[in-house]
Amino acid sequence: MIQLHDKQFKPFLSQAQVLAAVKNVADKIAADYKDETPLFVGVLNGSFMFVSDLLKEYQHPCEVSFVKLSSYSGLTSTGIVETLLDLPEDISGKSVIILEDIIDTGRTLKELVHLFSQTNVKEFKIATLFHKPSVYNGEYKIDYIGMEIPDKFIVGYGLDYNELGRNLKEVYQLNQNTMINLVLFGKPGAGKGTQAEFLKSEYNLKHISTGDVFRYNIKNGTELGVLAKSFIDKGDLVPDEVTIKMLQDEVIKNADAKGFIFDGFPRTTAQAEALDAFLDSKDMKINATIALEANDEILIQRLLERGKVSGRADDQDESKIRNRFEEYNLKTAPLISYYEGKNKFFSVNGIGKISEITERLKKVIDTL
Repeated sequence: MIQLHDKQFKPFLSQAQVLAAVKNVADKIAADYKDETPLFVGVLNGSFMFVSDLLKEYQHPCEVSFVKLSSYSGLTSTGIVETLLDLPEDISGKSVIILEDIIDTGRTLKELVHLFSQTNVKEFKIATLFHKPSVYNGEYKIDYIGMEIPDKFIVGYGLDYNELGRNLKEVYQLNQNTMINLVLFGKPGAGKGTQAEFLKSEYNLKHISTGDVFRYNIKNGTELGVLAKSFIDKGDLVPDEVTIKMLQDEVIKNADAKGFIFDGFPRTTAQAEALDAFLDSKDMKINATIALEANDEILIQRLLERGKVSGRADDQDESKIRNRFEEYNLKTAPLISYYEGKNKFFSVNGIGKISEITERLKKVIDTL
């Protein structure tokens, strides 16, 4: 396993396997072009190692040049292809073979075809070291393929993750099983914090409790803490912009975590959308949202008992508790529809022994 920036990658292809795929491409091209002088055009930056080793295997006259395109940022394609280094000027009448490191969706390939279709080349063909057939749109024929691979994000042998990993001789794939992000929600007193403590140990996750984050900021007198306290003391939910800023700070501080349990956040559809957008910017996602369901009267008694121990003002006044429940019903209930639409919503009975509730939660998580 190797670490690049905030991601872990596991071995996928050995150096010998990669070089065998390169030779496979070189031999196929040689069978078609050994009696003429083709122009190899490598697509930078990813193909520089592929081009170098292919030329070593290609034992016939040839020319070489490069173009530079870009459509990737982090782990995903932006969908916008930019031309950063244009075609060589004198290619008229030549047989051109485009050398790509990898073809997945075909967005970059579409731009390449567009570039060469406007020239007077004799013909142009497309060769790629790696090909992901499961996501390729199939719009253009790929003439030479070194190896077909599954739709996994890979690095090494010229391929990078935010510019790291290009110099690796082997190829590694993203270890996607290291990250799982959960949302626990329910009315105040439903037991989200208690269950999160068990789950974080069971699945090696970082527990981010909105309440704990609020209390930390309040105790330390931060600007966000002072603002949050004014709402909590009235029994109101803290405004989205305050909550979201606190949460983002916590995720950024724990960038090396194996995953997160979000306890008490999001509480509204707007917060859920903001969370999705923020996680997407970090190449992360919510895997499941789990609601702990319990009767209001039982929860009120739980909170009043908790207030005797904690001294929290919002847990000692039944009218404030009911106000929080009303806020929950009004603003948080729509989350069910939001996450059901993404097939990520699960409801779990929150009444019973703590161990029984934990087992119910684990059954849900283990099916993910």
